[in-house]
Amino acid sequence: MNLDDPRAQRSRARLRTAILELAAVKDPAAITMSEVAKHAEVNRATVYQHFPDVNALVTDAMEDAVAHVACVAALCPLDAPRDDAPQPLNDLFQHIADNAALYRRMLGPQGSALLAARMQERLTSELVTSFREGRRPAGFDDVPKEVHAAYLAGALIGVITTWTTDDAPVSAPTMALAFWRMFQR
Repeated sequence: MNLDDPRAQRSRARLRTAILELAAVKDPAAITMSEVAKHAEVNRATVYQHFPDVNALVTDAMEDAVAHVACVAALCPLDAPRDDAPQPLNDLFQHIADNAALYRRMLGPQGSALLAARMQERLTSELVTSFREGRRPAGFDDVPKEVHAAYLAGALIGVITTWTTDDAPVSAPTMALAFWRMFQR
């Protein structure tokens, strides 16, 4: 299959849209490839031509969101006051809040381990790049950049997961400020 073919691109776009719409209302583990095909209005064989399983499709469909989360997290200025979360962090938590149902399902107990791993990998990579450019918090010179970045990425994913799966989550600005305060310690 030629992924540059416009027909393949249209099919993949339809499949991505379908899985995100389904995942917004149903746990990913309960979604079948047949449901995806029906929702995308494509043949079931078409789904399998592009993706081996629902988890791979979900991860691919969430790639833009994962990239957004990673880039925004790496943009936070380190000199922002402790009691004023940087705007990129506020934007990040607002994005998560706006898509809470999807993140809840994707990162929750029945979510996608592949997506969580991809998010960890992408966040770590963005943070390492940021650290190499001199945007690293002071006081961690004795910790390898990769380890420090992985630690922060895991913490952010853990906070996002806990926040989106909470029965009564706090507001996005409150969560951004809480994370910022923890980040600065």
